[in-house]
Amino acid sequence: MTLMNSAPSLHNDESLQPVPSSSGQPRRYGDFPTFPAALDYAAQGDAGLNIYSGKGLLLEALPYKKLRNQAVQTAQRLLGTGLKPGDKVAIIADSDGDFARIFFGCQYAGLVAAPLPLPVAFAGKEAYLATLRGMISSAEAKAVIIPDVIADWTSDIIGGLDLVFAGSPTELFDRPAFDTALPEIETEALSYLQFSSGSTRFPMGVCVSQRSGMANAMSIARDGLQVRQTGDRCVSWLPLYHDMGLVGFFLTPMTCQLTVDLLPTREFARRPHVWLDLISRNHGTLSYSPSFGYELCARRAPAAGLDLSSWRVAGIGGDMIRPHVLAEFAECFAPAGFDAHSFEASYGMAETTLAISFAPLGTGIETDTIDLDILESEGVATPPTHTSTTTRTFVLCGRVLPGHAMEVRDQNGEALPDRKVGTIFVHGPSLMDGYYRHPEETRNVLDEQKWLNTGDLGYMLNGQVVVTGRAKDLIIINARNIWPQDLEWSAETHLQALRSNDVAVFAVEKDNKEHIVALIQCRATDPEKRAALQSEAVSLFRRLHGLDVAVTLVPPRALPQTSSGKLTRAKARTMFLNGEFTPQQ
Repeated sequence: MTLMNSAPSLHNDESLQPVPSSSGQPRRYGDFPTFPAALDYAAQGDAGLNIYSGKGLLLEALPYKKLRNQAVQTAQRLLGTGLKPGDKVAIIADSDGDFARIFFGCQYAGLVAAPLPLPVAFAGKEAYLATLRGMISSAEAKAVIIPDVIADWTSDIIGGLDLVFAGSPTELFDRPAFDTALPEIETEALSYLQFSSGSTRFPMGVCVSQRSGMANAMSIARDGLQVRQTGDRCVSWLPLYHDMGLVGFFLTPMTCQLTVDLLPTREFARRPHVWLDLISRNHGTLSYSPSFGYELCARRAPAAGLDLSSWRVAGIGGDMIRPHVLAEFAECFAPAGFDAHSFEASYGMAETTLAISFAPLGTGIETDTIDLDILESEGVATPPTHTSTTTRTFVLCGRVLPGHAMEVRDQNGEALPDRKVGTIFVHGPSLMDGYYRHPEETRNVLDEQKWLNTGDLGYMLNGQVVVTGRAKDLIIINARNIWPQDLEWSAETHLQALRSNDVAVFAVEKDNKEHIVALIQCRATDPEKRAALQSEAVSLFRRLHGLDVAVTLVPPRALPQTSSGKLTRAKARTMFLNGEFTPQQ
């Protein structure tokens, strides 16, 4: 066995030049059997990853050619620790070159990567460690890679776990890489575990095979984003431990030889305009964000000198799409050349690898306004008339990807016609193999014909899907179907002091009756202003929805969120029932 060259050098160098947009090779749209095969091809060109700091400084330029060589060496190092093909490797994922080297090292070694979150999305060290250790145990990980940013927590993370290797990327790279043959990677082999987020119990790992991962990447690039032969470039701050960041702006670009500019997720909220600045100066064309990312940018004073005219696909996903937030962003950045037609609505989830539908490109956000009373009482999305008292506007999330299928079904499993609300089911090559080590939960959502019950409610309209909410969040009061998103949207839209994700609505049982609770984050310290906000919210719910809602004000940043910044009502409800929210006085 021959000892390979040493670990990669990762020094900040002001003379660094970013990897160019053009790969200089014929574009292929993910038509590969495995991720290693896709990287082998991308390595023949000039595209790659650019790693930036939260201030927009280039830290590392990583062409796919260099990444491929380093990933192969990392695969040798991983196997040299005693890991065997099929073993799970938990990678606490920072948005940097180390994650790329280790993730793809796992792919070449036949190991199963399990990207895990940094503590940015959790409230406190204790809660984060409990969640993280639960994920590591659930994955049956044999190795854990811990980035330097939380190196001080290493003993807390790995204590008592039976591991072959645990340490930082540098400690892994310092190990010898022996020139031994790597395993042949089969298309049906498990590629990675994608952990769901926001559950009150430890999340379950979604099993994504090489086959399903490549199928989704190909559909996203070829059909959804319609990546061009030349000129496209991705910019992302999305976390690499979440499906939208990992698949949408890490794996998919590589499979179609696109360059990606990566920003650290943990610093985005402090400097959101660095995202826009990077799109501007590097002429980015493809970039996504949940609603709150666009809202953060619009709420901060726009930076001078931005040119966003190159941004042809401004994707929106990861949560219910709020049209008013996007309208504010478009108005704010129109002087910088942003075109509202570039907004791209889509729909998906980890269980479908990532995407399952895309709206037609270049149309912007298309909406459907319906009579909310009829929706709640009859389950039909009916356009309003002059007699309608309450309406709700939903966003059309596009047509199902080619080669996939989608149906909205009733409680008996029968497909429903347009505008009839039911449960959304999907089918196709992008679907997960199941939840890792959770066969019963898998059977609950994936039938024998491989149709996936998404758990989402919605309706079809002229071939496009409209998502109305999560089935498990639905509140039934006096034979009315109440979507908590409707109440949250009303509060955040009509109460000037509120922002997206400032409100969590759910039902609790008391005296054998369902009662609606709204937790509202309040930034005011003056008692009179807090009382006024509470009273205004109660009146608003009664006036717009005809509902009596118990409003509790909670401190800023008190409501729990998932790793993608999405509100998790289930956890908020549990915290409320456990007395963790003390009403502000």
